[in-house]
Order: sequence, then C-alpha cells, then structure tokens
Amino acid sequence: MVMRNPVLLIHGIDDTDIIFHRMAPYLEQQGWAVHTINLTPNNGAVGLDILAKQVAAYIDKNFAPQQKIDLVGFSMGGIISRYYVQRLGGLDKVDRLVTISSPHHGTWAAHIRRNPGGRQMLPQSDFLDDLNLTVMELGRIHFTSIWTPLDLIIVPASSSQMPVGHEKKLWIGGHAWMVTDRRCLQAVAESLSTPLKSA
Repeated sequence: MVMRNPVLLIHGIDDTDIIFHRMAPYLEQQGWAVHTINLTPNNGAVGLDILAKQVAAYIDKNFAPQQKIDLVGFSMGGIISRYYVQRLGGLDKVDRLVTISSPHHGTWAAHIRRNPGGRQMLPQSDFLDDLNLTVMELGRIHFTSIWTPLDLIIVPASSSQMPVGHEKKLWIGGHAWMVTDRRCLQAVAESLSTPLKSA
C-alpha cells in the first residue's frame, strides 16, 4: 500500500485556496490530509520567487522536518512549487509534485499582467529560462504535468509539456475547469498514489 503524504495545494494568479473547493474534499475523502495556502499578494505584484518563500515558510511551520509531503500547483502555483523544489530545498522535502496547466515555458497571456510576476511568466523570461536550466532535477522526485490542449490562458497550451517526469493530457474545455473537472481530480489522485521508485 502506498503511503499517503500530506498534500499542499497551491493556487494560481488572482486565486485563493477557494479555487480548490472541489479538489480538497475529493482528496480528503480518499484519505489524504490536505493543506492549502493563500499567497499574498496573489496578483503578480511580487515575483514568484517571493511567493515561493511563503510556501517554504508554511511548510517549515506546519510539517515536521522529517515529514515528506506532496505538492499540487495550479497554473502559476505550479511554477511557484517548482521554484520551491528546485531553489529552496524542496527536493529533500517533496516526494511528488503535480502541476496543473502551468506555464513551464511561459504564456503569451502574461502580457496582460505587466508586473513582476506577470513578466516572469512570459515565454523566454529570465526567470523561467533559469528555472528550466535545472529542470532535470525534477527527475529526482515523482513529477507529473497535467494539462489540456484547449487551454486559452496557457498560450501555447503545450507550454505545460515538460522534458522530465510524466504527462497527462486531458481534453478539458478551459483553464479554470481543470481544478474542478472530475477527470483532472482523478488524474491528480492517481499521480499522488504512484509508488515512489525507492518504495
């Protein structure tokens, strides 16, 4: 039987943890201890690296040093999760990382948001280019990218594809629907249930 780590859900831009109103109880009903965080500010007014430090502080405060955890990040939350894992020591803390419709290679929609967080999510931004230099580090954990080709916020939608880990492509009709559609909820649960290589 796969040991179920506590799960921390990390929202996207302009969101709060309310966006997980279906995902959180869905996972709890299947036996996970689910945590959520409200990042501030949530509108891109500060860099994603700053928000990742809030994630690190939450984890340090709420989980014992030896407690392994899993992360699920939606949209911008997936990039924040990656920064925590790749830059803030999360590789030693996280067993599984699931990103949902995250702009791993940027999104042209970020031009709408000309602030620090928005600029970091542009294609070929210095922030993403630097993070992607060490993307293969994600191979040390169980990493999954879930995305939909029908996404109109992650442009191109293929920005969610990664050269490492596992990919789950779902034909779900919109960006925000990803965190409520049952197919995506099931895909998240499957990814969180995957035995680790060392197990």
